[in-house]
Amino acid sequence: MKAQTERLYQDVAFLTTIAPARNYQNKAALQEAVNYIDNAIRKAGTDPVHQTWTASGELYTNIIASYNADKTKRLIVGAHYDVCGNQPGADDNASAVAGLLELVRLISELQPKLDYRIDFVAYCLEEPPFFGTEQMGSFVHAKSLHDSNTDVLGMICLEMIGYFSDEPGSQPFPLPELASLYPDVANFIIVVGLDKHAAFAKRIHSLMREKSKIDVQLITFPEGSDLAGLSDQRNYWKLGYNALMINDTSFIRNPHYHLPSDTIDTLDFEKMTEVVNSTYRAITNL
Repeated sequence: MKAQTERLYQDVAFLTTIAPARNYQNKAALQEAVNYIDNAIRKAGTDPVHQTWTASGELYTNIIASYNADKTKRLIVGAHYDVCGNQPGADDNASAVAGLLELVRLISELQPKLDYRIDFVAYCLEEPPFFGTEQMGSFVHAKSLHDSNTDVLGMICLEMIGYFSDEPGSQPFPLPELASLYPDVANFIIVVGLDKHAAFAKRIHSLMREKSKIDVQLITFPEGSDLAGLSDQRNYWKLGYNALMINDTSFIRNPHYHLPSDTIDTLDFEKMTEVVNSTYRAITNL
C-alpha cells in the first residue's frame, strides 16, 4: 500500500477552494477546514481530538489524530492548515495538510506494529500575525506535552511539500556556500534541522532516503539561524524536543509563496506522493 496521488489532489482541491481564504480573520473558513480534516480522520477510522485556545479574543483549534494511543513514547507529525492573507495556499500549506491526512490513512490501513505512539496534528495560527508568538497552535500543543511530562521522541513538521521543477537552475539559494552543497535543480525535498538535534534529523533523513523515488536532502543549522525555524518545529525546539521540518525550500524555490498564484495547478502531485511515501517509511521505523 502506497500513498494515493488522487487522494492528495482531492484534499488540496478542497482546501484551496474554501472561500474566503482560511486565514485567522475568516473564522467560518477555518471551521470549514477543521470540519474537512476532522471528517477525513474519522473516515480513516480514528476519532480526532480538538485542542482549543483563545487568541485575540477568538477561539482556534488544533485537530489531533492518535495511533497506538496506549504507548508511552510519542512521535508528533504536524502541519498547519491556515494561510497568510487572501490566497488559496496550495503549497503553503494545503500540500502538507494533504500529506498529513494521507499519512493518517496509510497508518490506519496498514496498522504497523510500533512501540511508540504517533500523534498527527493539524495546527492553526502558524501564519502572521501569530507567527513567533505563544498563540501559535504548535506552541499550544508543544506546551501541553511539556506540561504533562510526555515522553516525546521527536516532532516532524510538514511545511510546503508540493512545489518542484526539473528545469536546470530552478533551485536558487539564499547563501552562496549552500549552492556548492546542494542540487541546482528543484526536484528534491529537504529535511531541515538543528545541529544540536542532528542525530534525529540524520535518522529521519536516512529512513526517508532508503528506497525513495525522490531525492531527499538534509541540512542542519546552528541554533538561532533565521532559516531554520520558519515553521511549527520552532516551538518544539523551544521546549527542548527533537524536531525538524520536511520542506520543498519554501519561498527560496516557490515564486508563488504567500501570493494568490499559490494554486493547485502549480503543484507536482507525483513528487508529493513520493514525499509522503518516504515520510511514512521514516515515521514507522524509528
